[in-house]
Amino acid sequence: MKKISILGSTGSIGLQALDVVRMHREKFKIAGLAALENINRLEEQIEEFNPEVVAVFKKEKAEVLAGRIGRKVKIVSGMEGLLEVATLTTADIIVVSVVGSIGLLPTLEAIRCKKTIALANKETLVVAGELIMGEAEKYGAEIIPIDSEHSAVFQCLQGQDVENISRIILTASGGPFKDWTRDKIEKAEARDALKHPTWDMGRKITIDSSTLMNKGLEVIEAKWLFNVGLGKIDVVVHPQSVVHSMVEYRDNSIISQMGIPDMRVPIQYALSYPKRIKSSVKKINFNELGQLTFTLPDTEKFPCLPLAYEALKTGRTMPCVLNGANEILVEYYLQDKIGFYDIPKFIEKAMIKHEPFIYKTVDEVLEVDKWVKNWVKNEIK
Repeated sequence: MKKISILGSTGSIGLQALDVVRMHREKFKIAGLAALENINRLEEQIEEFNPEVVAVFKKEKAEVLAGRIGRKVKIVSGMEGLLEVATLTTADIIVVSVVGSIGLLPTLEAIRCKKTIALANKETLVVAGELIMGEAEKYGAEIIPIDSEHSAVFQCLQGQDVENISRIILTASGGPFKDWTRDKIEKAEARDALKHPTWDMGRKITIDSSTLMNKGLEVIEAKWLFNVGLGKIDVVVHPQSVVHSMVEYRDNSIISQMGIPDMRVPIQYALSYPKRIKSSVKKINFNELGQLTFTLPDTEKFPCLPLAYEALKTGRTMPCVLNGANEILVEYYLQDKIGFYDIPKFIEKAMIKHEPFIYKTVDEVLEVDKWVKNWVKNEIK
């Protein structure tokens, strides 16, 4: 039986991970849970899954939860608490599904404890991909992607030599504004952007999907996960979200991974890997599926995607700047404080302002992340 800690257990990915555990209690057990502040949901999860340790990032919320449940389970808080759940001795797999650069330190420490990382947090590899993958190799820790696109590529690569890859093709739904004009998109509010046509995701990721920044972050992540060059990662818009991504090999063969758009499939694969176990997810009915379409992304309407390519091309600390700026700008957009195209505008400004350098430590990366977030806040003011 595999024991699992979930960082971000009250979010979209965390809830679906618990659904997988619920369906396969004979194979998985929860060792630890962590969340930002949703203690009502955490209390329900404690009652059902009986974890050893629970972390609530916000200390005052942790104290309230501890008062409710008494000594039933150990309650910890802050970054120290998050690290404790990420490095639990009894945990075999750490699901990293917290949103943003907050996932960097727990992932790094879990790697150093030789845990298997089921990674749903894009920002960790975007911000410090070279450092994370270097430490994973050093400590022999396995990183299995949960993102549907990277899980698809991971599955397509099983039994294959990376040297035979011609290119990786990441699919994008196109988001809610795929068929909108630029003028209409310019007036779009956050409530419009949150209406994703195919996937049920958290608010931040859904906004990233509407700007195509989600795909840009995935391009950077793919570079580190699969050790391929920038010129070997393409993006195509596939609104049906049935082909989750593809790998083209040097003989021009293309292998794809397909399935109904349901995150429980890649989550379950990451938890059960290298085995495959029965799933409750609906099967594809090809007779009802109809047409599958693929088009190039419109980078005029969605400039965040080329900005991500540019950040990866520049390298060093530039992807960290791209990510940090985007995190703050998405928060502002969700609060209706800025417009849709203010997101790429201020990201580009931050990238122009920043002088990228080669980083060697996680502290250097976190300093850049802190700098860019403060810089963007001041620019918005």
